[in-house]
Amino acid sequence: MGRTYFRRAALGAAALGLTVAAGSLPGWTRALFDSRPLQQERFAILAQPVGQDRWKLLVLEQIKARPLCWEERRDGLMNPSLNTFDFTGICSRYLDSNGYSLRTSGADADRRFRLRLNQSRNGLSLQAMDPDRGSAITVARASNVRRDKNAFVKLTLEPGWSLERRVYQGRTLSHVYFANAQPIQTLIAANQASGRRATGFTASLPPMPSRPSQSNLGMQRGPIRLQVIPYRP
Repeated sequence: MGRTYFRRAALGAAALGLTVAAGSLPGWTRALFDSRPLQQERFAILAQPVGQDRWKLLVLEQIKARPLCWEERRDGLMNPSLNTFDFTGICSRYLDSNGYSLRTSGADADRRFRLRLNQSRNGLSLQAMDPDRGSAITVARASNVRRDKNAFVKLTLEPGWSLERRVYQGRTLSHVYFANAQPIQTLIAANQASGRRATGFTASLPPMPSRPSQSNLGMQRGPIRLQVIPYRP
């Protein structure tokens, strides 16, 4: 009976690894999954406006060539055309951490990191954030940012980032990674350096006092005459 019990426990752990989102299992799952590259043109990384000032991240995948799952409008925003037809088998949607997660240096990122959309005066950015340490990594950006409840904003991945598919023991799963080959600490340091350059911060010494010219030196020799204006009541 004991042998049967351990066999079932092992099968249960494998099934758990296939269904739970990245980062929600303990650290030993870092080596559980592999990944493979994807055709980037088949995907769109989009930001959907929610309420007055919030954004929701979603990733769309074009499985079949037609009909189109999204279309670019004349103003640069993206029209989610998959809402106008039955997209079963044609389009895939990845809406939350069950559908996408962060992967760096060939391993699933720490579960503390969360993908968040952040709007500033420079546009909209997708950031991987560690709220405990205040660390952030910019994954994608969008400069054409307009809030339209009927359209989405398209984001472009930063250099070094790509979408990859999760693989478990040679079996391809539906989960999508925002992947970068660099270690997480390297990416954090690069993002901090980029932020300092953007704000124009430089360390410099105070300016040296200007040296008087030779002509001024000559004029300053001896006592200085002051013009006296007599007092007149």
